[in-house]
Amino acid sequence: MKESSSAQVSGQQGAEQQARTLSGEPIRELYTPEDLPAGIGDPERDPIGRPGAYPFTRGPYESMYRGRLWTMRQFAGFGTSEETNERFHYLLEHGQTGLSTAFDMPSLMGHDSDHVRSLGEVGREGVAIDTLEDMRTLFGGIDLGEVSVSMTINAPAAIMLAYFVVAAEQDGDGAGGRVGPEQLSGTIQADILKEYIAQKEWCFPIDPAMRLCGDMIEWCTHHMPRWHPISISGYHIREAGSTAQQELAFTLKDGLTYVEQAIARGLDVDDFAPRLSFFFNAQIDFFEEIAKYRAARRIWARELRETFGAKNERSWLMRFHTQTAGVSLTAQQPLNNIVRTTIEALAGVLGGTQSLHTNSYDEALALPTEEAVRIALRTQQVIAHETGVANTADPLGGSYFVEALTDEMEARCYEYFSKIDELGGMVEAVKRNYPQREIADAAFTLQQDIDAGERVVVGVNRFTEGDEDEHQILRIDPAVERKQIDRLQSARALRTGAEVERALAELRGAAGGQGNLMDPLIECARAGASEGEIVESLQQVFGRYTESPVF
Repeated sequence: MKESSSAQVSGQQGAEQQARTLSGEPIRELYTPEDLPAGIGDPERDPIGRPGAYPFTRGPYESMYRGRLWTMRQFAGFGTSEETNERFHYLLEHGQTGLSTAFDMPSLMGHDSDHVRSLGEVGREGVAIDTLEDMRTLFGGIDLGEVSVSMTINAPAAIMLAYFVVAAEQDGDGAGGRVGPEQLSGTIQADILKEYIAQKEWCFPIDPAMRLCGDMIEWCTHHMPRWHPISISGYHIREAGSTAQQELAFTLKDGLTYVEQAIARGLDVDDFAPRLSFFFNAQIDFFEEIAKYRAARRIWARELRETFGAKNERSWLMRFHTQTAGVSLTAQQPLNNIVRTTIEALAGVLGGTQSLHTNSYDEALALPTEEAVRIALRTQQVIAHETGVANTADPLGGSYFVEALTDEMEARCYEYFSKIDELGGMVEAVKRNYPQREIADAAFTLQQDIDAGERVVVGVNRFTEGDEDEHQILRIDPAVERKQIDRLQSARALRTGAEVERALAELRGAAGGQGNLMDPLIECARAGASEGEIVESLQQVFGRYTESPVF
C-alpha cells in the first residue's frame, strides 16, 4: 500500500516490507549479544581488538582523533590554473589543512586543451593542466614542503606526477626555492583498474596502463618516501552504482593486485605497502558505511600480514580518504544536500577516516560556489569541534548492530574475492567485464526501487510539494577555453622544439623496452612537452583501448 499524501510520515512502512540497507541486505528488528562475532574479548582471536592494534577494526591509531584530527581536504579545481590557485589560497585561509585537485575532462583523458575532443570541456569539471607551466601556476605561492597535496587523476597520472615533481624542483616553497621529491607529501590517485571498472577514463590498453602504475609505485618507493603513489579508489565504483559490498570487494582486490605487481617487480612489500592509501565513498546508509570502513581495515591487515608476509606493522594499516557521496546529491531541493552530506561525513568520521572531503550542496547543479564550499568545510569543523565524536576512539565499537554488519560485510567481500580468483584475478576479471556487470545490475536494481517509491529520496520521489527556489550557481566563462588554448600555444612557442622531440623520442624508446618510465617522463616535463604530446607518443608504442560492450 502506497501512502496517499507525500506529506504523510511513512511509519507503517517497516511493518509492510523487510527493512534493508541501501545495498539491499536485510536488517533484523533487533540485534543482541548473540550477533557479536565469535572471539570478542579473546586476545588471540578478537576480530575487534583495540584501536591501533591488529587487526585495526577499530582504527589505525590508538588515540585516533584525540591525537590528531582527520585532514580536511576539500576537492577544488575549475577554469585555468590561476583561478584554481586562487581557490586553493581561499581554502587554506579558511582552515583547510590539505589540497585536493580536480582536473578537467581533457586533462583526465590525456588531451591537450586544443584537441578536437576538448571542445566545450576545457576547465569545466576541474582545472585545465596542459604543461609544466600550468602546474607551476597551480601551486604558486604555496609551500609544497608543508602542505600535502592530493591529485585525482588516473590514466595520465604518471605525467602529472612528473609535472608536479619538476614544478616543486623549480619553485616548490612558493618563494622561488627548491623542494625535492623526498620532501613532497600527498597522494596521486593513479588507480587505473577502477577506471576500466567504473569511471571509464583511459589512455592506453589495460596491460601497459598497469605497467605505468607499477612504475610510479617503484619510483616513489625509491625517491618520494612521504608520497602515496596510488590511492586505491572505491569512490568511483560506488558512484557508478555499486553496493557497499561491491565497493569494498572490488577496491580491496584492486589494491591486492597492485601489491602482487610490485612484489613481482622485486620490491619488498614492507618498502612500499606503508604508502598505499585508499579512497572510499560515504553513502547515505549511515551504519552500513561505518561497517564497510571497519571491515576494510580488518581485511587489508589480514591479507598483508598473512597472504603477503608483511612484517612491518605500518604495512598492515589501511589509511583512507573519504568523500561524501556525489551520487546522493539531488538537484531538487538542493539545500537538503547539506543534511545528507553531514550524515555521510559523520559516518566517515565514526568509521575512522584519515581525511575527508564534504561535497557542497550545489554540486548536483554545477561546480560549487565559494559559499557552498565554505558551508561544506564548516560542516567538518562543526563535527570536529562541537559534537564530541572526536573525544574517544571508535565510539560505536561493540555495538551489536555495527559489529554484526561489519562481519556480514567481510563475509560478502570474501565471496567476491573467490569469484574473482576463479576468473584468474582482477585484471582478467576486468577484461571479462565481471565487475562492470555486477555494478550495472546493482545500479539498475536501486534505480528501480527509487522509481517505484520503495526507496525514498526526499524531495525527489516523496515530500516534493512546494516551489523550487532558484539557486545561484558557478558558471564557467566560455572565454576560459580560449584563454587556456592561448596559454598552451604560448608555452609551445617559448620552448626548444628539438629538445622536446628528443625527450619524446627517448620516452618512446623506453616504452618499447622494460625499464621504468618515470625518469623519461620527468625529462619530457623539463623539456616542455605537453600532456597530449606525451600521451600520443606513448600511444604510438602502447596502442589505444576500446571497451567491449557489457550486456
